Amino acid sequence: MEDWNRRKKAYVNYCFIAINVISFLYLEMTGSTENTEFMVSHGAMYAPYVVEGREYYRLLTSVFMHFGINHIMNNMLILFILGDNLERALGHVKYFFFYLFCGVGANVVSMFVNLVDYRTVVSAGASGAIFGVIGGLLYAVARNRGRLEDLSTRQLVVVIVCSLYFGFSSTGVDNAAHVAGLVIGIFMGVILYRKPKKRTNVEIWE
Repeated sequence: MEDWNRRKKAYVNYCFIAINVISFLYLEMTGSTENTEFMVSHGAMYAPYVVEGREYYRLLTSVFMHFGINHIMNNMLILFILGDNLERALGHVKYFFFYLFCGVGANVVSMFVNLVDYRTVVSAGASGAIFGVIGGLLYAVARNRGRLEDLSTRQLVVVIVCSLYFGFSSTGVDNAAHVAGLVIGIFMGVILYRKPKKRTNVEIWE
């Protein structure tokens, strides 16, 4: 079963990466992804506009927007490395909804955290969804006794610790979205992931 899963292509994950890259290139050709006002005008997350202006689409569009080349390169590299593992574990359709739910859910939590703290910040990026992917993989790996394909529990824990440490020790990072994405990803993993049943070899005599 595992060898068969290795051969399955992660079409949905590749599509998400392509959408992120195309969105970034479009924004760079029409303006600057490092210009806050420009990003807000094209769909970045800004709580007052979502709550007061009812521009709920920002909860989704901001998931596919990034501030600068380093931002998108780091996120897409992690998504390329880990996303295909989770897509093979969940299946194409489940992974599609998993990714979007984690991204939007992380934005919702981040928005309310910022409103409670009276902060009006502009945010964008796939980090919430990617932390969701890591959370989902953490659950799937745990269900498979600490290993899923080429991933182990230790590797994922190291990725989580390093990523969270980098976020909390840096400025301009939406840590609320990261933590929320991770928690939502684990929760969604519990709901959507099913451990494959082992095949039994049965001899047939004629």
